[in-house]
Amino acid sequence: MNDSVPLARFDASAFLRTVPETPGVYRMIGADEQVLYVGKAKNLKRRVSSYFRGRQPSPRIAMMVERIARVDITPTRSEAEALILENNLIKSLAPRFNILFRDDKSYPYIELSGDAFPRMGFHRGTFAKKSRYFGPFPNVHAVRESIQLLQKTFRLRTCENSVFQNRSRPCLLAQIERCSAPCVEGIKPDAYATDVDMASRFLDGQASEVIDDLSARMQQAAERLAFEEAAACRDRIRVLQKVLHRQFADSGKDEDVDIIAAVAHGGAVCVNIAMVRSGRHLGDRPQFPSGAAVLEAGDGLTAFIEQHYAVHPLPARILVASSLDSAREVLAEISERPPPVALPRHASEKAWMEMAEKNARLAIEARLRDANRAGERLQALREVLDLSEVPARIECFDISHTMGEATVAACVVCVDGAMKHSEYRRYNIAGIQPGDDFAAMRQVLERRYSRVAEGEGICPDLILIDGGRGQVSAAAAILSELGLDALNTVGVAKGEGRKAGLETLVFPDGRESAALGGQSPALQLVIEIRDEAHRFAITGHRARRGKARLGSKLEDIPGVGPVRRRALLAAFGGLDGVRAATAQDLCRVDGISHGLAEQIYSALH
Repeated sequence: MNDSVPLARFDASAFLRTVPETPGVYRMIGADEQVLYVGKAKNLKRRVSSYFRGRQPSPRIAMMVERIARVDITPTRSEAEALILENNLIKSLAPRFNILFRDDKSYPYIELSGDAFPRMGFHRGTFAKKSRYFGPFPNVHAVRESIQLLQKTFRLRTCENSVFQNRSRPCLLAQIERCSAPCVEGIKPDAYATDVDMASRFLDGQASEVIDDLSARMQQAAERLAFEEAAACRDRIRVLQKVLHRQFADSGKDEDVDIIAAVAHGGAVCVNIAMVRSGRHLGDRPQFPSGAAVLEAGDGLTAFIEQHYAVHPLPARILVASSLDSAREVLAEISERPPPVALPRHASEKAWMEMAEKNARLAIEARLRDANRAGERLQALREVLDLSEVPARIECFDISHTMGEATVAACVVCVDGAMKHSEYRRYNIAGIQPGDDFAAMRQVLERRYSRVAEGEGICPDLILIDGGRGQVSAAAAILSELGLDALNTVGVAKGEGRKAGLETLVFPDGRESAALGGQSPALQLVIEIRDEAHRFAITGHRARRGKARLGSKLEDIPGVGPVRRRALLAAFGGLDGVRAATAQDLCRVDGISHGLAEQIYSALH
């Protein structure tokens, strides 16, 4: 079902009588057929009618409502379908009044795998069905700190399954008493399961109960005269109590609270979420919205709550400093049993909120400083290169190989003075004479810009080539063949003794090279981009070289044909697993005798 009602002759009461009380997605359309806003609702009738009830909650919404010419609704079978449809429509239509928090799903978690001996590790991304996840945590530091604590206390394994399944002796973590070595039967399954259970309860906020259980076990062990076991329990209790006591903010209660602060400052809006779990303040995380034409702090807070809790677990309580009614309304759409939302009242709650707001302001100031610095460096580069406009998009290329082996070309992208990691690309170079950097550059530029020459893809404002006059002249010739000779191309030649700051900029048109000096903001930006391209290229080259060498060694071993090679790779999860295996481990693979296993081990080490 898809209903469209033109608002030129709009009768609100008549229109709302046609809107069903089902989940769905609504789209606000402007007079020029531009989509102004896309939203989802658990109850379409209630949500859409809220836009036409007199005074609007914010200037942004009021401005949007004034421009509405039509409302389209699409009922769905469930809230989950509405969420998926809303996300797809926002991505494809880019509505002017939607507020987006693009990295909202990237919060880290602690994962306990569903294996017989569960693995504890850092996790970010989609969830596996059999694993358990604890979080989210506000930042990576909080996860790492928690994992280190659990290693000291419960000694759970953190190694990958490919390593765990093929060990024949305890690893270093076991030797320093950070792992109970279940891989070599250093602990019985029941005892390991008990440790996993206590770690899970601790992560669930039952720290006091875990300490009580450990105290009881210590007492029982002492009564049995098992003093080593009692001492181990005592040490675990001390570690847990020490961590609980050293938290820089503690409510004194076992409670889960999210503190959400929205701050508008310097023309920017930042929403900062601080997380308290089991009464312990785990830190905070500032986020910056994008996509809205007009934005106030309250709008950002409401949009953040809607997007964040659509994909993350709800805490027991939520504290906000403003937009209380809007937050409650949004949560009611998300959950049938939304948590209470309140203003901070007690001293500890007010302290948490002040801390969250202060960190939001600091994040805005840092972002503005970075933006100003980036603008200054881009403007300096424009003047040095005599460009008509500031180069908003810069792409830089580097070639990496070892004596012609495993050649990899890398392209990194800088947009508005900041590195755009999601647009980095590596290109495996093949079919050239080993060590021919010019041929490698030709191949990567043709692969990168052939679509741009056809009118597709994104055209950069400036291309940087890591190399001297020969490389940049070759690159300019290749671009000219593609019909892209208008692209600005500059080479970055290393200075005397390869010292940083002595680099020179080389031009393909015969102009004299420019030595700007290490204090030049323009050269600092160029060097930063060039170094990132070099790092990205050499990382890819080393990975390709290592894989090629190991694969070649396997192929060169007499008696290891395609069938046995595939069996080895499957048994150990890849080339790295084969290299890490011992001769005894290799013997367990079908078709690998003891003698052949020794031969394989010797060839790989």
